[in-house]
Amino acid sequence: MEQKLRTNIHQQILDAKSKGEKLLAILLDPDKIVWENLDHLLLKINQSPATHIFVGGSIVQSTILEDLIAQLKGKTNLPVVIFPGNPSQISPQADAILFLSLLSGRNPDYLIEYQVQAAPILKRTNLEVISTGYILIESGNETAVARVSKTEPLNRENLALALATAQAGEMLGSKLIYLEAGSGAKKPVPLEMISLIAQNITIPIIVGGGIVDLHGIQNAYKAGADLVVIGTAFENDSHFFES
Repeated sequence: MEQKLRTNIHQQILDAKSKGEKLLAILLDPDKIVWENLDHLLLKINQSPATHIFVGGSIVQSTILEDLIAQLKGKTNLPVVIFPGNPSQISPQADAILFLSLLSGRNPDYLIEYQVQAAPILKRTNLEVISTGYILIESGNETAVARVSKTEPLNRENLALALATAQAGEMLGSKLIYLEAGSGAKKPVPLEMISLIAQNITIPIIVGGGIVDLHGIQNAYKAGADLVVIGTAFENDSHFFES
């Protein structure tokens, strides 16, 4: 059977960065989806300024990943990107997957072991695999990412360490750097940190976690984020973009 041509999402992100265009992803956690409300949620996504949909979570215990992505592909025109917590969160129905390495931690499972497990599975799909350096930043409370990965986030005051970690990710070949405060974070990634990293690496920067309003999105953009991710805030208020 002829394989469907891949959507080059990485190139789209690069093109947007080169033009100064900012991108926005809505993150949906399959475990938090209320199926009775899904059509309404998808309507609100279609009415939003979102450019991408990310799907995944630190702990996806349900078996609805495939069904959710099928609904997203059928009822929206946005590219669907898997944001995996472990190798079980892979679906060939999506357009791409962020191939994450948790650079801020030293747990080998999240640095390389899960990637080794996922590689043969990904080779059997037509997913666009986007190497992503994932950096967890301290946010005022323990997030699911820190708890599940058994790693400590980087100190939000230590800008030099965050920069060196992002630069190491770029040198190792990451195509994107993802600065993450974590789901439900009390504090977002510091704007000074985003700005410093944006000025000293050339690859696109994704920023997520702890952003609770449109002002927070704009601040992240101004600091240098190329793509902002909204998850909990949108889950809690589907009218988020109407305020």
